[in-house]
Amino acid sequence: MLYWLLYQKLFPYFRPFRIFRYLTFRTAFASLTALLIALLIGPYVIEKLREFQIGQYIREEGPKAHQKKAGTPTMGGVLICIAILLPTLLWSDLSNPFVWMVMGSTLAFGAIGFADDYIKVIHRRNLGLTARAKMGLQILVSGAIAISLVYMQTQGSYSTRLMVPFLKRFRPDLAINALGHIPHLGLLAFAPFVIFTVLVIVFSSNAVNLTDGLDGLAIGCTIIAAGALAVLTYVSGHVVFSDYLELQRMPLVGELTVFCGAMVGASIGFLWYNAHPAEVFMGDVGSLALGGAIGTVAVVIKQELLLPFIGGIFVLEAMSVILQVGSYKLRKKRIFKMAPLHHHFELLGWSESKVIARFWIGALVFALFALTTLKLR
Repeated sequence: MLYWLLYQKLFPYFRPFRIFRYLTFRTAFASLTALLIALLIGPYVIEKLREFQIGQYIREEGPKAHQKKAGTPTMGGVLICIAILLPTLLWSDLSNPFVWMVMGSTLAFGAIGFADDYIKVIHRRNLGLTARAKMGLQILVSGAIAISLVYMQTQGSYSTRLMVPFLKRFRPDLAINALGHIPHLGLLAFAPFVIFTVLVIVFSSNAVNLTDGLDGLAIGCTIIAAGALAVLTYVSGHVVFSDYLELQRMPLVGELTVFCGAMVGASIGFLWYNAHPAEVFMGDVGSLALGGAIGTVAVVIKQELLLPFIGGIFVLEAMSVILQVGSYKLRKKRIFKMAPLHHHFELLGWSESKVIARFWIGALVFALFALTTLKLR
């Protein structure tokens, strides 16, 4: 809204307002605005959560050291969502459809998480939505995003081609018509793309959710992943950088840099209160929203295959759960002392702060490697 007011409306009358046309300037201001919102309204939100007795319920089979965290205010993800969405509305170009798509994804996944957290609170237990209901809602939202992207592809503002890390020329198209030019398929021609997109976004959302088990762990990794995505969105929408790096240039996605900047600022602000020992937990409303946002941005900028490196720690956490469950069902043996992975290291004797710091370092290494692939192709 400020972009529309200060640049599109007032710029002709006051020339210095031309600075608001620059993406880097608006991204910096969105990040600072998100940080200030999180810091300023954080105490109010935490106090209200305490007032309503919205406390965390710790699963009995978890590490014993975590039992003392019971009762800590949860659902702090509401604060994250507000601190991301408001600056995006203020500083981005709202005529850009991708901005609305990513904000809608964040809000929808946040709503699923809110419902899950709310059920936990009213029933006073660590079980919210059933796994089937939660997964079904996530698939529904992800499917709506995929179909929206298919529509934009038919309008010429998006492509269903994949960008493969390390390879310049190999860009497979997930539309069936592109593979065999089969006529009369209609929307069915995009079924592989829709399925792939749903898998990416749902996995991303749940991976962040599984990582949210230690004070500041998930939000610290989110800061790093969102920072990497901010770089990728900027270069993908920039004519000079995209040509130099031989990326598929998508002018509209550059505006998502503002959203990613807001995610960085909001996450830093939330970390202020979520750092060990945490004053508030993000809950599913925060972790699902952040994971959905990260996955959606990756799909929109055609970096789905780079996402495992952008959010490397998230992937490791999710894979540890998949391997643990699979191994126990097939062999009746566990691979890790406890899943997700951060609990395994806790039970090995690492302190919580050491696990968090080392996982942050790992997340930074993964993100830096993801950015190097832009040139190593």
